[in-house]
Amino acid sequence: MTAFGQPEKPKLEISELTRDFYIYTTYGDPGNGSLYPANGMYLVTSEGVVLFDSPWDKTQFQPLLDTIQARHHQKVIMCIATHFHDDRTAGLEYYRQKGIKTYTTKQTDELSKVKNQPRAEYLIQKDTVFNIGQYHFETFYPGKGHAPDNIVIWFEKEKVLYGGCFIKSTETNSPGNLSDANIEDWIKSIKKVQAKCQNPKFVIPGHQDWSSKKSLQHTLAILKKYLKENPKDK
Repeated sequence: MTAFGQPEKPKLEISELTRDFYIYTTYGDPGNGSLYPANGMYLVTSEGVVLFDSPWDKTQFQPLLDTIQARHHQKVIMCIATHFHDDRTAGLEYYRQKGIKTYTTKQTDELSKVKNQPRAEYLIQKDTVFNIGQYHFETFYPGKGHAPDNIVIWFEKEKVLYGGCFIKSTETNSPGNLSDANIEDWIKSIKKVQAKCQNPKFVIPGHQDWSSKKSLQHTLAILKKYLKENPKDK
């Protein structure tokens, strides 16, 4: 219990998004001593489960695998991290040791190596369509944004857009961590995603609430407002 008598949030939360798609949320410290939610996603296929990003909370690497096995009677077969920050890559080495195929882009791997972050076993050289079981999805690099290497995952048939930290939740009006961001390029990159990933039914941001379809438009508005108020921070 907290000091205010409210129950503490569970360390791992899993919610069904739509058929075979699930959002999982863990919590990490962004550097201010408080816990902040990070969203990942997993997809249940006939060949096994695909993770998109890893838990931020290191204590949840194995519980996520155990929960998926218990709930779906499937093993995780691969994990794709969407950029090099530890709320996306923290579990890559752990999962590799478990025999799970881990993937990042070549650009993410180069940054992970420099920043001493966990690295993937397999590298994505360019935008790639993956066919796993009955599903196919595309990794798409729109350009610099929240990070120089951020990619999104697009399920064109199901109209599911997994944005990671490239997309901001409608729950916030802040652009968030800008330590590796390029605001001007981020605005251009958002527009590229809007052009490619049209009429999404679901848009999953890297943090906070993911129930709105308008997170892309909201992110663009946040960035434009920030740039107008901080013209030197391009």
